[in-house]
Amino acid sequence: MSTAHRPRRSCLYMPGANARALEKARELPADTLILDLEDAVAPDAKAEARGAIAAALKAGGYGPRELVVRMNGLDTEWGHADLEMAVAAGAQAVLAPKVTGPRDIERLGAALKKAGAGPDFALWVMIEMPLAILNIKEIAAARIGSHLTTFVMGTNDLAKEYRARMTPDRLAFQTALQLSVAAARAYGLTAIDGVYNDIKNEDGFRDECEQGRDLGFDGKTLIHPSQLEECNRIFAPSPHDVEQAKAVIEAFADPANAGKGVLKVGGKMTELLHLDEARRTVAMDEAIKGMAG
Repeated sequence: MSTAHRPRRSCLYMPGANARALEKARELPADTLILDLEDAVAPDAKAEARGAIAAALKAGGYGPRELVVRMNGLDTEWGHADLEMAVAAGAQAVLAPKVTGPRDIERLGAALKKAGAGPDFALWVMIEMPLAILNIKEIAAARIGSHLTTFVMGTNDLAKEYRARMTPDRLAFQTALQLSVAAARAYGLTAIDGVYNDIKNEDGFRDECEQGRDLGFDGKTLIHPSQLEECNRIFAPSPHDVEQAKAVIEAFADPANAGKGVLKVGGKMTELLHLDEARRTVAMDEAIKGMAG
């Protein structure tokens, strides 16, 4: 599957210290599993959790799900061992916390190289510090020649650092969210929205997913399996969108329209720029169906 068109609608955090959760994850309809060694694991359980994740990764059985290990920071006593385990055990990526600038990407890249990570091994980073927002362009630009592929918003940490209130409209974080999407798009990165904390508030969760999709995020991080179905639905192209995308592709492929830069498709004025988006929509729809099949 093309990395560019790999679905990342739902990125579910799974606590590395919970062996039952790691086992259950093999059956969950998540596009990505983030096996967590950082926030979800107490300091005295870090080493045991690392061993549990290593065993789970080596055992396999996760099917098409993308496997990412959220490591502890390189400045902690656990970070280097977490990263080395992820590379050796067969994860597809590590998710590094609390990056603040391009120097962090360089350090992580050097550690990955030392650990023997191949060119397809990906670096995901948490965007959760105020300095990361101020340096977001430079962090994104560091992807050139590096393993960096993905931004993950850490809205809980941002709220703490901002001393901001978590309101339903996420007013305090709109600048951070939009700048992160802009930087990701400018440098060809994937952008994943932050978590929604109120597990039982289905309406609130749906509204926040819709907002994230409207802002341009590729998917959302989740904290509970009950959030998967709705998240997958919202971040997938709708049947109407796919039908319209196919109509756009067919219209521009019609020899009668050769050389035309603007067409009317389904009653809408459609330009060549819409053709690129249509192709991406159809490719994503096919990739999602491929995972389900």
